Amino acid sequence: MQHELLAPDEPAAVEAIRLEGESPFFLICDHAGARIPRALDALGLSPADLCRHIAWDIGAAGLARRLAAILDACAVLQNYSRLVIDCNRPPGSSGSIVAVSERTPIPGNESIGAWDRARREREVFRPYHDRISALLAARTAAQRTSMLVSVHSFTPVFLGQSRRWHAGILYNRDGRLARAALTALRGDAELVVGENEPYALGDGSDYAVPEYGEKQGLLHVEIEVRQDLIADELGQQSWAARLADALTAAAARCAGDA
Repeated sequence: MQHELLAPDEPAAVEAIRLEGESPFFLICDHAGARIPRALDALGLSPADLCRHIAWDIGAAGLARRLAAILDACAVLQNYSRLVIDCNRPPGSSGSIVAVSERTPIPGNESIGAWDRARREREVFRPYHDRISALLAARTAAQRTSMLVSVHSFTPVFLGQSRRWHAGILYNRDGRLARAALTALRGDAELVVGENEPYALGDGSDYAVPEYGEKQGLLHVEIEVRQDLIADELGQQSWAARLADALTAAAARCAGDA
């Protein structure tokens, strides 16, 4: 029986870039990758399904990398699919390892036992979050300001319903940075930017923003961009530039609160 989930020649669960970046912004991307460990046999899904939004946040990794480059910010990205274990859901919660995503059954998750759940948490979830925690702690020890930016994307159509928003700005208990970024983005009259749309953070299902933003008292925002707008490099670069401007303006408005 194979006891390790990730084989020695498979990528690590987490990638951290621009560790020496000078920016106060600290980027995370929970759903950057669509990779499935070989040991899980693609979770019984087709290659086409693993390219869909159910497996990852399409375009989010490229957006996060380009945003990090423009801002000179550290970024931490998760390399494995949210279908293995969702790194933005508390382990053990109903959304952590799903048997159905949108309307698609996930065969490899339908009869998962406690041992496999623990293995996925140990080898995929924990390395990602341990790296985030360690980097934030090091920045605090060095008396560096950290403003958390969680980068996501959303599908243009979900359960048959079209989403009109180009982007969404999400927050819950602390909306200082988020509302300032929202104001900056809404300065472009051609953009439709949702406030806690198409998702909201107040239902307790999310992990990263409550864990690193709210609990640690960091200024924070979760950003969602519609996937068709960032599916290619041109769109990613355009939105990275737009978001960099909005975040910089927002940080200036929040000066003294970080």
